[in-house]
Amino acid sequence: MMLVTQKRRKVVVIGGGITGLTAAFYMQQEASAKELPVDIVLVESSLRLGGKIQTLKKDGFIIERGPESFFDRENHVHVLAQDLGIEQEIITSNSGPTYVAVGSQLYPIPSSLMSGATPHISSFITSGLFSLSGKIRAAGDFVLPRSAQNDDQPLGEFFRRRFGAEVVENLVEPLLAGTFAGDIEQLSMRSTFPQLYELEQKYRSLLIGMKKSGANFLSDNSIAKDKGIFQTFENGLETLIEKLEESLIPGTVQKGVKVEEIEHGKDGAVQIVLNNFSQIKADAVIIATPFHVAEKMFSKYQILTELNSMKAATIATVTMAFKKEQLGELDALSFFVSRNSDFSITSCTWSNRKWPNTTPTDYVLLRSYIGRVGDEAIVALSDSEIEKTVLQDLRKTIAIEGMPITTVVSRWKNAMPQYTVGHETKIERVKHELSEHFPTVKLSGSSFEGISIPECVQQGKKVATELLTEMFTQQCI
Repeated sequence: MMLVTQKRRKVVVIGGGITGLTAAFYMQQEASAKELPVDIVLVESSLRLGGKIQTLKKDGFIIERGPESFFDRENHVHVLAQDLGIEQEIITSNSGPTYVAVGSQLYPIPSSLMSGATPHISSFITSGLFSLSGKIRAAGDFVLPRSAQNDDQPLGEFFRRRFGAEVVENLVEPLLAGTFAGDIEQLSMRSTFPQLYELEQKYRSLLIGMKKSGANFLSDNSIAKDKGIFQTFENGLETLIEKLEESLIPGTVQKGVKVEEIEHGKDGAVQIVLNNFSQIKADAVIIATPFHVAEKMFSKYQILTELNSMKAATIATVTMAFKKEQLGELDALSFFVSRNSDFSITSCTWSNRKWPNTTPTDYVLLRSYIGRVGDEAIVALSDSEIEKTVLQDLRKTIAIEGMPITTVVSRWKNAMPQYTVGHETKIERVKHELSEHFPTVKLSGSSFEGISIPECVQQGKKVATELLTEMFTQQCI
């Protein structure tokens, strides 16, 4: 039996991205269902909710300024969509040939690596991505011993040991750069792909482990062969944000208000100082902001300073619309770029093929990424300079006549948190330090325990449940 205090409480969620919105939504849902005496307030510094999730609808095009889809391996987004009543609006991407640009040449990625089928050594043998010596080295995965390293290690080191330098440079690094925009020689194995380390420990060979377990670090095999592994909503990702905002209790969201400081209040409360010269007294707080924003809120107490050692990549998405006759025929869904190649972009996707609903008939929509750790200066260029640079890159591999009908450049400064080696233990220390000074304040979001949309949804729901349980469960009898 749960004994619930009758004192009315207030919880403040700071940050209106997908994590904060999910947390506020589930707290309000649970409070209503259990008749808990609690008020939830969401504070967002910008004038809109959703963070990096922004959908632009223009001239019949659906253009994602930030992330364009999600890979919902554990159905976190699907459950949220069900709870919001919009599950029927989820659509799945089309599949198609995927390439890696090495030099100015496009090489097809072995289909089994992208379709979700179990990788086989024949995938490497027949691929033009690798030299004969590179293919022989990749086969070494079958005989090499498992890693003896129990501590965290860089992604690059792990994959290079299993498959050799050539596979890392021409396949692994281009694919992962598109996901994390980071340096795989710094990114943490434990925080990004812990399941692969576990497979190696269990089966010794990573390829054998992936075959026996049915796992794949790029995809899974639960989706039909004619479909891809990614999903979104029919009218764009912002559908999820709009429905979450619509579902929150009217008057519980404050936009355009920035948290300047978090202080100790009276009677164990937390005092939140805002930039509009007002304050909010809260019984508990969820901080769902980027790490550098969270750290500044506690400058008065000099805590969470370890977050200063974290880094984030600055990137931009560049979406260009063309008429079909402007482009030559190339059977491709997307291509990624090897760091050794003379390109500024890191990837390009034919959005009209991946998501036919995004583009009017007889048009092509190309979406490119630029910027990553160590190569971010290009993002600071003007829109016209970025358009020129991206066009030059695209024309190295695609026959394009004339200029795009429209170009949308979206910059994201310090938008991609970098989970470097030791990230997991660092976040554990930070959270422990915070709990010692502010036991009712929680950290959650992409800076801490997962950058993908499903991971952020999972974090938001989890922290909401945990906080309500801590606040209202006095004892069970």
